[in-house]
Amino acid sequence: MIPNHVIRIVQSSLLALVVGALVLTSCTEEVKPTEKKERALPIVGERDVEYRMVDGVEVADTIYHHVPLFEYLNHDSIMISSEDFKDKIWVADFFFTHCPTICPPMTSQMHRLSRMTSDLDQYVQFLSFSIDPKKDTPSRLKEYMKAHEIQATNWSFMTGDEAATHRLAKEFFNGAERNDDIEGGFGHTPYFALVDIEGLVRGVYIGTDVDAVDQLEKDMRKLLRQEYGITGSK
Repeated sequence: MIPNHVIRIVQSSLLALVVGALVLTSCTEEVKPTEKKERALPIVGERDVEYRMVDGVEVADTIYHHVPLFEYLNHDSIMISSEDFKDKIWVADFFFTHCPTICPPMTSQMHRLSRMTSDLDQYVQFLSFSIDPKKDTPSRLKEYMKAHEIQATNWSFMTGDEAATHRLAKEFFNGAERNDDIEGGFGHTPYFALVDIEGLVRGVYIGTDVDAVDQLEKDMRKLLRQEYGITGSK
């Protein structure tokens, strides 16, 4: 079995790798983070300390890395944004439909994860960003979903500006780049990023590894249960 420190890459070690190479809802009420409770999972990424004066006293605030706002065309040719998913936690990856190597097993594992967490559909959003928008039109994304028998209503496949998507990948602690020297013409990391309702990345997992994805399911449930009071049916 792959060690936990490999399965879930966190903090500065992941940052070095990438640089070198969301509020849950129920049908009836808004679910808010439980106040004054210890975080269920660590926050991935560097952090800064910001100082301000409050009633003449200097106060230090910790500033964490947040995933920025984004807007993309989805597989139904509808323009959607991160605001559409603000009431859910996210699991995100970066791929392209004609990828000959890691993308098919990544999609297979994400599909398995979506089925394992079907009892949490209203609280979880899966996000797959194409890094090759020239080829990955909405119709092509739709064909890809059909080929992989994906019917999950809480999974969006998205396409948009290539350069912006490659930059966005880094915000999710992934990496993506055009590389004509490798098979498929693009290089990217195989990670699934778990993002909480505040836009904080809470874990990064190897999306081609069964044990890692099993750990991701456990962490999703732990995050929902301990920080948002959501237990699902399991």
